[in-house]
Amino acid sequence: MPQIKIYQEDHIPSPLSRIWSAFTDNPFAFAGLWAVCCLLLLALFGPLIAPYSPEHQDPLALLLAPSWEPTGTVEHFLGTDDLGRDIFSRLLHGAHLTFGMALAIVITALLLGFIIGSISGMMKGLKSSILSHLLDALLSIPSLLMAILVVAVTGPGLGNVFWAVGIALTPQFVRAIHQAVHEELQKEYVTAARLDGANSLQIFWYVILPNVMDTMIIQTTLGISAAILDIAALGFLNLGAQAPSPEWGAMVSQGLDNLLTAPWTVTIPGVAILCSVLAINLVGDGLRSALSPIRS
Repeated sequence: MPQIKIYQEDHIPSPLSRIWSAFTDNPFAFAGLWAVCCLLLLALFGPLIAPYSPEHQDPLALLLAPSWEPTGTVEHFLGTDDLGRDIFSRLLHGAHLTFGMALAIVITALLLGFIIGSISGMMKGLKSSILSHLLDALLSIPSLLMAILVVAVTGPGLGNVFWAVGIALTPQFVRAIHQAVHEELQKEYVTAARLDGANSLQIFWYVILPNVMDTMIIQTTLGISAAILDIAALGFLNLGAQAPSPEWGAMVSQGLDNLLTAPWTVTIPGVAILCSVLAINLVGDGLRSALSPIRS
């Protein structure tokens, strides 16, 4: 049974504290938040704490097993690949590439989606209808397929992956913000603000924007997990990061030749991708549950 919290009249919690309290009451979401914080620290400082260079090759340490295996060594905690490169070091550098690029892509897509979605959401009539149908057509194409199409035109490489995944995710932000703004325009308090003499800019900035922030936050968390999967998928298909890049998807692709003899070369970067996406999705679900009473 959930506990009912009774507050004194002189100690009414703020909306932010109520959201944080509801979020921390969810143990899975709180654990996901800790995992995301650790992942962010690894993305920022991973290359500094990596014991080896990601391209360093040791001919005497080919396909060494992880340290918990009988044939493993402490010097290579997560083992090595077929070229003698330390997987732990490559994993840390890969966090900087995969997670760091996903954050940059989502921030860019959020800014573009906010500008386009806000302007289109404030529109009415034929312009709004045309843009809504255009977004529906774009969203009918999976983001990964759209990213593959863009990379097929621009060519492989991390720089092109940035724009490909960004172009693929931007319509999702535009659609979410457009729909949220359009729904808020129908509320009675917007009509009251307009009757009080507020212009469109004032209505959007002071009335609508605070009520669509939750949509932007939730969409951002979902976008980060989608960006990680798309970046890793493009790297796995050799359309993104190219060898000898330590990007996680490329590491999985490079280890496929040794899957039977050295499965850790595939499973370790694969588990890193899985845990990252799972942690971000747990945070997103926790935020959705915590923000639902505020939205209602």
